[in-house]
Amino acid sequence: MKRILIVEDDADIAAIQTDFLHIAGFDVEVVLNGKTGLERALSKEFDLILLDLMLPGISGIEICKKIRDEINIPIIMVTAKAADSDKIRGLGIGADDYIAKPFSPPELVARVKANLAQHERLTTDHSQRIKKIRTGNITIDTATQRVYVNEQEIELKNKEYELLQFMAQNPDIVFDRETLYERVWGMDSAGDTATVSVHINRLREKIEANPAKPRYIQTVWGAGYRFRA
Repeated sequence: MKRILIVEDDADIAAIQTDFLHIAGFDVEVVLNGKTGLERALSKEFDLILLDLMLPGISGIEICKKIRDEINIPIIMVTAKAADSDKIRGLGIGADDYIAKPFSPPELVARVKANLAQHERLTTDHSQRIKKIRTGNITIDTATQRVYVNEQEIELKNKEYELLQFMAQNPDIVFDRETLYERVWGMDSAGDTATVSVHINRLREKIEANPAKPRYIQTVWGAGYRFRA
């Protein structure tokens, strides 16, 4: 399920957005102020952000710029009038789309779906062009599913390889065991997520110079694991 972050100081408008997005099958979180909205946006927990232009404390324009400096995520600006929409286009602040108030809720949902689909296509095209992932002394050949450490090929089981590739393609992001289990094993977290820890340990034995003090696959205590590029 795609997750949408709504940053909107008008609770009534946010409620309308939330209701229609829920009906469309999205998971939605609402933040009613810019400062917290920016913090939540940078958490990398969302697939798209609906961002109001006029927010107390920090403007939607400033939030959009800060998000663009950190992460690649679809951003739809919600504006109060057509003049603001023209201003956004002229400033080139990095928003992917905009919609003016008062808006049609079905149009809003359609815009959200269209921007998510476009972002997914672009991301998929980019990942397909990347045939090799190189970091430190590790090379991952995604075309042949071979892994090399210090230019020497190492043997990985299928799930070990899939786990390594997934984490290497998402560096510096902390994933809990439940999320890794869902992404790599393709099952919900009701399964035995202890197998994730087993595979992490096996990978460390194969790719780390010192598995007890891993350089690449690091444990973030109380949160999960991350791959340090």
